[in-house]
Amino acid sequence: MIQYLPFEKPIEALDKHVAELAALPEGAEEAGMLAERAERLLADTYARLTPWQRTLVARHPQRPRFERLVAGLFSDFLPIAGDRVFGEDQAIIGGFARFEGRKVMVIGHVKGEDTTTRIHHNFGMARPEGYRKAIRLMELADRFGLPVVTLVDTPGAFPGVDAEARGQAEAIARSTEACLSLGVPLVAVIIGEGGSGGAVALAAANRVLMCEHAVYSVISPEGCASILWRSAAQAPGAAEAMKITAGDLLKLGVIHRIVYEPKGGAHRDPEEMIKRLTLALRAELDGLATMNPAELRRDREEFFLSQG
Repeated sequence: MIQYLPFEKPIEALDKHVAELAALPEGAEEAGMLAERAERLLADTYARLTPWQRTLVARHPQRPRFERLVAGLFSDFLPIAGDRVFGEDQAIIGGFARFEGRKVMVIGHVKGEDTTTRIHHNFGMARPEGYRKAIRLMELADRFGLPVVTLVDTPGAFPGVDAEARGQAEAIARSTEACLSLGVPLVAVIIGEGGSGGAVALAAANRVLMCEHAVYSVISPEGCASILWRSAAQAPGAAEAMKITAGDLLKLGVIHRIVYEPKGGAHRDPEEMIKRLTLALRAELDGLATMNPAELRRDREEFFLSQG
């Protein structure tokens, strides 16, 4: 059952009315007409989403996240644990896999699906050992000549005292450096939230893809509003000002491609979203396959320097 967001209340009301009519023997015809109206309202609503509404969609609890996407996009996924320095971080998971028969390394943020798993994965906010694990996996991929695919979905790196004590900033910087120095193709997909350096550490890629209703920003809208206006209630205005949507970022040259979502968001049709991501990943990996290590490094360098 779909969980409706605050701006979807008119759609929810129509859907409930459709369900009530459909349960009546004489209500089928009217239910069909109302269902068409609800579909039109859904399409119209999602065609005119504000940046803040897109942020809410990116955070939707039913949005397909790392585990669902890995299961749909890849086969033979073999997770690898630990950074061989401190320990295992559950906010970043990665390992060997196959994409349409092609061997790849998959790395991504894991937010969790319910309260228990969200706490276990720390809501997708990695500590230094998570980024050092990512570095280890990228180096393994480089050694074996495997393309790297990253699935980015985090509000940001964990800001706790323990993470800072273990070198959070240094770990993020070195993970970003590892991305930029790879001699194999790296494709990053912003699947939900792409927050701050915690996202860039896995997204300094040859090709940065972004789902239509994902967001990518230096800070969350609430964080920006708290700093500039001393009130998180100004988050909608902050989201507008920061240009955090896929359309804005494509115009600014921060991403390469938008992967359009099914009508009403990826959470309404995860399988269709997986099909669209499959097509996008296939195209990007095929396009990068002909480039040698020096060309891949130069490609990333030119892309990120051009943003300044």
